[in-house]
Amino acid sequence: MEQLGGFFHSLVVHFGYAGLFVVMFLGNIGLPAGTEVVMPTAGALAGSGHLPAFGLLPGWSVVGAVGTAGEVCGGLLLYTVGWFGGLPFIHRYGKYVRFREHEYDRVHSFYERHGRSMVFWCRFIPFVRGIAALPPGISRMPKRYFLSYTALGSAIFCFGLAYLGDVAGHNVDAITGYVHDSGLIVLAVVAIAAIVGGLIWRARRRRSAAARAIGRLS
Repeated sequence: MEQLGGFFHSLVVHFGYAGLFVVMFLGNIGLPAGTEVVMPTAGALAGSGHLPAFGLLPGWSVVGAVGTAGEVCGGLLLYTVGWFGGLPFIHRYGKYVRFREHEYDRVHSFYERHGRSMVFWCRFIPFVRGIAALPPGISRMPKRYFLSYTALGSAIFCFGLAYLGDVAGHNVDAITGYVHDSGLIVLAVVAIAAIVGGLIWRARRRRSAAARAIGRLS
C-alpha cells in the first residue's frame, strides 16, 4: 500500500497538475489513491514553487480547482456505471471497488432516505469517499443533485486541504494524520446519525401503521 501511495505521489511530482487530476480521478473510482494525503502534498508543492501558479491565482487555488475537477469527473464516471450497471455490476465487479452485492438493498434504502445530504458528507470520509458515487448511481439519484452535492463537497475538501498544505509547507506530514483522524470522526458521527435516523423512521412507521389499524377497526 505504501508503494502504491508513493506511485500516486510521484505522478503529482513528475506530471504536475495533469498527474494530480489523474490521481484524484482514480481515487474517485474506487482505487486507494490516498486523496486526503495527495491534496495537502500538492498544496505544499505549489507553495514551494514546484507547481506553477497562473497569473494572480495562488498555486494552492489551482491545486484545489484541478483536484475538484478530477474528483467530479471520477465520481461522475462511477455514478454512470452504477446507473447503467446496477445490481449486475455489483455482482460481477463490486469486489474490485470494495462494494459487495449483499450491501445493495441496505445502501439503496439508505440513499432513498438520506441520499442527497449523504452525497455531500461522504466527500469528507476516508475510504468511503472513493466509492461514494456508486450508490447514488445505483439508486438513480437525479444527476443535478448528485453533481451539485459532489461538486460542493469536493471543492471544500480539495481547496481546504490544498490551502492547509500551502500553509504547512515542509511540515505537511504533520497535518495529514490530523486530516485522517478528522475523517474517521466524521464517519463515526454520520454512522451514529444514520442509526438514530433509522430508529426514528422505524418508530414513526410503526406508529403510522398502528394508527391506520385503529382507524380501520373504528
